[in-house]
Amino acid sequence: MPRIIIQLDRVGMIYQTGSGPVEALNDITLDVAEGEFVSLVGPSGCGKSTLLRVAAGLRPMTSGSIIVDGTPVTRPIPKVGMVFQAAVLLKWRSILDNVLLPAELAGLNAGAYCDRARDLLKLVGLAGFENKRPGELSGGMQQRVALCRALLLDPPLLLMDEPFGALDAMTRDDMNLELLRVWGEATGSAGRKTILFVTHSIPEAVFLSDRVVVMSPRPGRIADVVDINLPRPRSVETRATAEFGQHSLRIYDTLTGRKAGAAGVPLQALS
Repeated sequence: MPRIIIQLDRVGMIYQTGSGPVEALNDITLDVAEGEFVSLVGPSGCGKSTLLRVAAGLRPMTSGSIIVDGTPVTRPIPKVGMVFQAAVLLKWRSILDNVLLPAELAGLNAGAYCDRARDLLKLVGLAGFENKRPGELSGGMQQRVALCRALLLDPPLLLMDEPFGALDAMTRDDMNLELLRVWGEATGSAGRKTILFVTHSIPEAVFLSDRVVVMSPRPGRIADVVDINLPRPRSVETRATAEFGQHSLRIYDTLTGRKAGAAGVPLQALS
């Protein structure tokens, strides 16, 4: 049996605002196994990003408990890589120095991580860009740098909050394939990182994931968990299979309460 890395037990989150409390999450219970790729999908404002930050210890939960790699989460956890929708690179630093930033912030000798940083940049196709500045790179290239930065200290867990949401469709598809390659899809489950991934895109969630967790409107609850039993490694042809469509339709139906393709519900809404 795979080891459980993330254990969420009846997690709830209530924000206090000037006009009163707002319940963001309610009774979230979920286990994520070592090496598993799990995506969270749901309508805007349902608490997907909040859940990611609570799991990382960046926000305190109101109720329930979270255990990550055997340790209860009561503060920011150290062995995690985070990637956000914006690359958030420091524009005055070189690409190499941006990748090395986690080592500096951890009080480590950044110079000792130069070879690893260069290897990661090479892995994502950015060899030769080490001395460029972020403004000289495209949006997709900047996100690759952000991924390298998250991987620098070799964390066992990656938390990704709509990292490709701002990219154009073709670049986003390329980044999906790149992420699976970096994750180690073709090499088997041994040594893969555990990934919890937030997205608004149903096809992206189905394409990447072992499981898709579908969340309800606020307060966010788990409405469904869909096992994605598509064979790996996956390719662009995977999106054309009947099984891919069936998974996408099930998620769409859960999110909307309607059958995709029914009167007034365009199939293109699945994207």
